[in-house]
Formats: sequence, C-alpha cells, structure tokens
Amino acid sequence: MRDGLPTSRPLIRGLPELKSQGRDLRIDACRGIALWWLFLNHIPDNIGSWLTPRNYGFSDAAEIFVFVSGVTCALAYGGALCREGWSGVVRRTVRRSWDIYVAFLLLTLGCTILAYVAGGDRLADASNTRVLLDHPGGTLARAAILQYRPVNTDVLPIFVLLHLLFAPLLWLLLRKPNVTLGASLVLYTLVHAFDWTVPAWPNSHWAFNPLAWQLLVVLGAWWMIEGEKARPWVTSRPVLVIAVLYILFSLIVTLSWRIKPLEALIPQALALHTLDKSNLDPLRLLHFLAIAVLAAWCVPRDWRGLTTPVMRAAIRCGQNSLPVYCVGVLLAFASHAALLEISNGLAMQIALSLGGVVTMIATATLARLISVRPRRGDEAAHRHAAHLRWIASGLAKAAADNRSVPKDGETLPEPVVVAVDRQLLGVDVRSLAGQ
Repeated sequence: MRDGLPTSRPLIRGLPELKSQGRDLRIDACRGIALWWLFLNHIPDNIGSWLTPRNYGFSDAAEIFVFVSGVTCALAYGGALCREGWSGVVRRTVRRSWDIYVAFLLLTLGCTILAYVAGGDRLADASNTRVLLDHPGGTLARAAILQYRPVNTDVLPIFVLLHLLFAPLLWLLLRKPNVTLGASLVLYTLVHAFDWTVPAWPNSHWAFNPLAWQLLVVLGAWWMIEGEKARPWVTSRPVLVIAVLYILFSLIVTLSWRIKPLEALIPQALALHTLDKSNLDPLRLLHFLAIAVLAAWCVPRDWRGLTTPVMRAAIRCGQNSLPVYCVGVLLAFASHAALLEISNGLAMQIALSLGGVVTMIATATLARLISVRPRRGDEAAHRHAAHLRWIASGLAKAAADNRSVPKDGETLPEPVVVAVDRQLLGVDVRSLAGQ
C-alpha cells in the first residue's frame, strides 16, 4: 500500500533500516538476558536473583528491557515506513498494541487462575489477585482499561500505550529528534517535580509510571536515529571513566544496604534516599546510562560471544519477547507458589530458577518454529524487491545518462536512487514473493 503523501528524501535517508548493516544481534541478546533476569527477580527471596544486576547497582533489568524496546520499535517501524509508508506504520503499531493488550488480559486471567488453584491467601495477596477473586466483574472491567494489573504484569500496559503512540513519536523523531528527546526529558522532570502519574486502581500506584518510563523508550528510538552523531562522545575515554566510577559508586552504595561495615562510607542523605522505581529515579537512570556506555565499549557488534550456545539462546528469547515474557511471569508465579507450599530451600530455588530459564528458551524455540515459514516468505519477498529495485535503478540511470544499462555492481547517484525508491514504496513486497 502506498500513502497519499510521499515520504520526503531526508526522512528516507534518516530511517534506521537504511542506515543499518544488518540485524544487530546485541539488541536481541540484551533483551533476552533482561527477560531471564526479570524472571529471576520476580521470584521472591530467590537465590537466583543474585545473578541479576539489581543487587549490584541502582538499576536492574527493567531499564534494559524498556530501552531495548525503544530501539527495536525504531528499527521495526522505521523499516515499515520505508516499505509501506505511514499507513503501514500506523497499521503495524495498532496491531502490535492490540497483541500486547490481548496478552496482558490473558496473562491477568492466567495469574488469577494460578492463585485460585494454589488456594493460598498469601499468594493471592502477594500477587494482587485477591481483589480479582473477590470482585471479578468490576476488577476485569478495570483491567480492560489498564487500571488494574496483577503483580509483575505492569510493563505490558506501558507497551500497549507506547506502541499505540509510536507512529506520531517516530514522525517527530525523524523531523526534530533532539527537540523530541528534550520534550521527553522535560516531561520526565515534571513527573518528579509535580508527582504526575496515570490513574490506577485499586490505588494510584504504578510499578512503572508511563509518564516517567517513556523517557527510556524515546531515548532508545532517538539513539537509533541520531546515535551516530553522539557515538564519538559516548565512546570517549572521559565518558568511560565517569561511567565506570559511577558504577563502582553504585555498587558500594547497594552493597552497604546488606553489608554493615560499608554503611560508614555512605553519606547519610544518600543512605536514607529511596530509589523510586515507579518514577524511574534519576540515580537509576544515570546508572543505566553508565552501564550502556560500558557495554558500548566492551561488546562490539561482531563480538564472538554472540555465537556461543548461551548467547544464541538469549538471542532467541529476545526475538520472541512477548510470549517469553508472559511465560516468565507465569513461571515466576508458579515458582512463588512452590516456594510457599512445598519448600523454600536452596535446592528448590536453584531448580526453579534453572527450570524456568530453560522453559523460557523452549518457549522461544517453539515460537520461532511456528513463525519460521512466514519469515522465510518475508525474506524472499525482500530479496525479490531488492532485485527489482536494482533493475529499476539501472534503467533510471540509463535514461538519465542516455547510455546503456549499468553493469552489475554499479550504483546510482543518491537523488536518483531515492526517487526510484519512492516509486517502489508503492509496491506490496509480500505480493512479490510468489512471482
């Protein structure tokens, strides 16, 4: 489908898909590892949570997961804009938002069923499903408008809203990226200044206030569009030194909460400061940014570790994040019930942690197998469209230069390529797969 309004040349040039050098597997690996960490953290009093960053710094896996989601949204919807125009972007954002909304409702029902089957009052209270069991009609109505959320499902309503609004966000980022990021930062600041939030029920608490956490999504999308300009500054040695020092400072402060002798090293004001996860406390945000700088230095795009079995499993989970996240929430819920009703011993905690991660990997593998046929069809369509684009570009150059069609491997001046690409944006690439 082709939009009535053509996409301008500067926007086409700035789209993430056209600037990329293929899929960056680091993005999928980060999201997959974050999903594992979220699962381990969602099990209360779990020894496996000591493998996650929340015990060694101000931020945790949630910041990574949300930021990477902004990155992947820019890549996915930027590619859709190149192929299908703005109507395709809107259609895809609405469809993805609907998928996440349905997954959230099904996950809410799944958690409630598990609480009912387990039959324990402690589990129902801890998971915030007691109100749904006691008042199912009114509570489900609140869940339908995203005001009620069982424990550990809070991130899905955020993604419902952010995907739904990503088309106008992308439009702004492509035209005024720095202004858009600045506006997002201003909103984040106002949230902390005036305690703004989105209505919730049965209380006004959000584990992830969308008005604050939107900053990480916008930052991730901005990085994919304007990151090349900021990369020399981000990867400079002074910034690296500051990032490492802040990470070490965060480590000492965090450990002081559990190791008494370290308390003497921490200023009283900081020791009493509560890190507000709901509103993305500035200390948490800075800690995540410091980790991102360190990762940019230590993990290059062609890092060999990405080919190891563990990282391949993480990549697979990251590429199927929605089903893996939902399964992880249910597994954490069931693991909590097992620890309460059966045993909370060390062996049980290790078994539940390992078994849950393995199950998440199996879920990702199954999801990949189910979608492998459509993906192969899409790849064939894109290859065919690329071949047509080369033929059309050759013909356009021949007409412009009044000579023979260029040989294989020759390229066109950028204005001609962009002009031909505009025409090809109107082609439905999926319909080309069978030709």
